[in-house]
Amino acid sequence: MPVVIAGPTASGKSALALQIAERQGGVIVNADALQVWGCWRLLTARPSAAEEARVPHRLYGHLSCGAEYSVGHWLREVATLLAGPERTIIVGGTGLYLTALTEGLAEIPPVPAELRAEADARLAAGGAGAMLAELDAATRARVDPRNPARIQRAWEVQRATGRGLADWQAATGPALLPTASARRLVLEAGRDWLAERIDRRFRTMLEAGALEEARAVLAQWSPAAPWARAIGAPELIAHLRGEMGLEEAVTAAQAASRQYAKRQRTWFRARMKDWQKVAAG
Repeated sequence: MPVVIAGPTASGKSALALQIAERQGGVIVNADALQVWGCWRLLTARPSAAEEARVPHRLYGHLSCGAEYSVGHWLREVATLLAGPERTIIVGGTGLYLTALTEGLAEIPPVPAELRAEADARLAAGGAGAMLAELDAATRARVDPRNPARIQRAWEVQRATGRGLADWQAATGPALLPTASARRLVLEAGRDWLAERIDRRFRTMLEAGALEEARAVLAQWSPAAPWARAIGAPELIAHLRGEMGLEEAVTAAQAASRQYAKRQRTWFRARMKDWQKVAAG
């Protein structure tokens, strides 16, 4: 039976997946929207090359910057792996991916490139507030007001299709991996314990070369691009551009990581109430 592991950043979910794979067999499949990009290993805490050599890993770092990718793309890739001979251990912190996998995903038509460019420009110029105000009431009530990427996506769908995202989601098709078909685990971590791990891990990332990782993409940096949403990347890029000192960038990146973990935990509590709880650490 497949295993699905959810958990906030720095909670130890990748280590748990590796432990299960080594003890029971299987291939580890990424369910983190940031770890799919080849330009990031350190900054997104992807498994190391040594860890990847211990058991098979799939959908990690397999995309180049600028590639088109969405939850729909990810589901199609996962479907292929689920149909293969190896047991799958799906692990990640992207709630949208995991709920789409286990609850289904609405088949929304692609957004035209020119409309996405318009949305990118609006977000860069004035933030997500105006786009949030233009959403239909049902979608506005469901979207996370602190997540500009989700607001932009909802706005694009509404403009492109004439239907609110909530309406599309209400017409969701069957799940690829429904409840009875997998063992579903969600790691629960105390706020203070997790915050300390997040702060310490970012320092470790820097020592390992995360700043050089950011420097490698400086020439092609595009703040609105999906690959550029790696937590901590905007702050390191700002430092490399001389817009803030390194310590200021580190502090800001750590705060952004803690806020991201808070959003993840909120999603898991709301959408994964019937998943088996596992204490982190």
